[in-house]
Amino acid sequence: MTSRPYHHGDLPTALLTRAEQALRERGPEALSLRELARDIGVSPAAPSRHFKTKQALLDALALTGFERLAEAITASQQNLDGASFGDRLDAAARAYVGFAVDNAALLDLMFSVKHSPQASQELGATAHRWSEQLLGLIGDGQRSGEVREGQLERVALPIFAALHGYAGLAVSGMLPPEVSEHGLDDVIASILRECRPDAEQAGLPSPR
Repeated sequence: MTSRPYHHGDLPTALLTRAEQALRERGPEALSLRELARDIGVSPAAPSRHFKTKQALLDALALTGFERLAEAITASQQNLDGASFGDRLDAAARAYVGFAVDNAALLDLMFSVKHSPQASQELGATAHRWSEQLLGLIGDGQRSGEVREGQLERVALPIFAALHGYAGLAVSGMLPPEVSEHGLDDVIASILRECRPDAEQAGLPSPR
């Protein structure tokens, strides 16, 4: 079959857009540069001008995913200058969980590719942007006296675990109907209670 004329004007973007759709529909194993070329109407050899291998395409897809996640968290903090730690964390937490639930297959790919020995330096740096944003937010909370003292990474770990765990439950459909409506509200409220400076007095261990 003769290839249809290519009118997209930006082949890498078109390939990544279609790849993300295919990832959501069929998973990373089913991704094929040849099939992507056919889907968007270019010659089978055209994708190789930008992505030499399927892994290169997956790396680029993960990179754009981490960029979008960082952008979502940045957007969540707009108009929150001078806001309390609780309000800022609430907004960031909802941005993370929203991205994770809406892009479950992409998020799995992002974390998988991030830990690959072949991951590029650019991907490694971009992959840490969103977590550095949250660490910065928690550090600000410590400096303002709204978050308990302790090594920053140890204070942050339960927060990351709670949000990532909740997102996983939501994606897998394991949340009972009676908690799905207010489940994230409850998780964020629990996180904020454990972050309070008086948490240690309440019996919670303080990271040292």
